[in-house]
Amino acid sequence: MNLDDMALFVEIARAGNFSRASERLGLANATLSRRVARMEKQLGVRLFERSTRRVALTEAATRFLERCAPLIDEARLAHEALHAGAVVPEGHLRVSMPVDLGVTYLGYWLPDFCRQHPGVTLDLDLSPRFTDLRKEPFDVAFRLGPVRGDGLVARRVGTVANGIYAAPAYLDRRGRPKTPDDLKSHTCVHIGSAQRGAIWQLSNGTRHWKVPVSGSVGLNSMSLMRLLVERGMGIGLLPVKLARPSNQAGALETVLPKYQAQSWPVFAVTTSRMQSATVRALIDFVRARLDS
Repeated sequence: MNLDDMALFVEIARAGNFSRASERLGLANATLSRRVARMEKQLGVRLFERSTRRVALTEAATRFLERCAPLIDEARLAHEALHAGAVVPEGHLRVSMPVDLGVTYLGYWLPDFCRQHPGVTLDLDLSPRFTDLRKEPFDVAFRLGPVRGDGLVARRVGTVANGIYAAPAYLDRRGRPKTPDDLKSHTCVHIGSAQRGAIWQLSNGTRHWKVPVSGSVGLNSMSLMRLLVERGMGIGLLPVKLARPSNQAGALETVLPKYQAQSWPVFAVTTSRMQSATVRALIDFVRARLDS
């Protein structure tokens, strides 16, 4: 198999169907099908299970993708390094990030990035799920919290400061916690499963607490958590920037203001340490603003 065929295989696998891969590669569907059939014949292995709407990788092809996708990415970046794209940010970027990180933070900054780099176009995918860059067509992903996965390169680009908040009406009804341990007796709205609960970490500078909290609602959206906390469903741990407007308007009250809630690290995730100038420009741009 030559490098072109390997690149074609990776693009189809990441696109999920022949039509999207055809658009990205500028090749007709019939041409893709013909080349895939030739590859399968040469390898003696079936690569895709085809249906009318999508293609699924066979078990053998999944293992093959894990090995060859990094090679194709490295080859593409090495090729870019010979051109102006290695020096001047330009071209197309496909970026994945959590919804709340995109709406609360990056959404405010990206217009400046686009003005600074008019030669760059962006596709933004906002999703709470952890996108697998080894199998999906993204150049970089921004993630909150620890990053796990073989073959991924994670670079810390900043932190998101958190605070603990509740609606004044809830606190009037249930009382105001005076110590972190008081949270155990309160209803808390938290990230994750309501059945398993969550652990909130707090500090007063000299002592640290890991407090198990629970409530009737677990979720994966900070924006929805803020809304539920404002409606008096319980106490929530929220990004300070997200909670600030409601806090200033009186819809949310800071709980345990003398204690510091654990912040969340933000990571930029790629599949290679070798990055194009465009990816580096976006990562550096975000890092400069998260650290400011």
